[in-house]
Amino acid sequence: MAIDRNQQKENIMKKNLILSTLFLLMIALLVTACSGTSKEDSGTHDDEGENSSAPEEVESSAPQFDVSQDFQNQLAAVFTSYSALKEAFVESDAEKVKDEASSASQAVAKVDMKLLDGQAHNDWMAYVTPMSNALKEIEKSSDIEIQREAFSTLSDNLYKSIKAFGLGGKEAFYEYCPMAFNNEGAYWLSDSEKIRNPYFGDKMLNCGTVKEKLR
Repeated sequence: MAIDRNQQKENIMKKNLILSTLFLLMIALLVTACSGTSKEDSGTHDDEGENSSAPEEVESSAPQFDVSQDFQNQLAAVFTSYSALKEAFVESDAEKVKDEASSASQAVAKVDMKLLDGQAHNDWMAYVTPMSNALKEIEKSSDIEIQREAFSTLSDNLYKSIKAFGLGGKEAFYEYCPMAFNNEGAYWLSDSEKIRNPYFGDKMLNCGTVKEKLR
């Protein structure tokens, strides 16, 4: 009987060891996935830095066009509204998201395209339409996941706008989560290099990396 009890103890210890090992392996895989890359990370965003997980290693990017300070200030106001919207996504509050999207729509509408000419004007027109449409999609939905899909489109086009025209002295951080949308990956912008993930909220608040700094 003593041998049987010893054998039972041994079997229990082995099971516990196996379970502990599996648990640690799952944690390691999660951490690796959160800081890794995906096909989106290496494909469509040619202007980003490669695997820049440490914010201090990411260099600031100057705007493509030399535009007026007035236009940059108006775009900065859009970014300020966007940042409040992003925080509503971090909180996973669909109704607050709708309210902040409405404020962001008003900021976009106030941007004066007459301050631009030539290719700069053409590029802004290419970016502002999908931004406005994405904000409308967010406003009319109460499903946080549908809202997040539209937010991704908004983020991509606001990134292109800031990269093209700048923020007149403000700085924006272009950030990436490889696990968003079933591991397809998605980007967003932030006024801080601290990661606060709008696609997962408190489920995985710190999942992501800074890819680029814009000014």
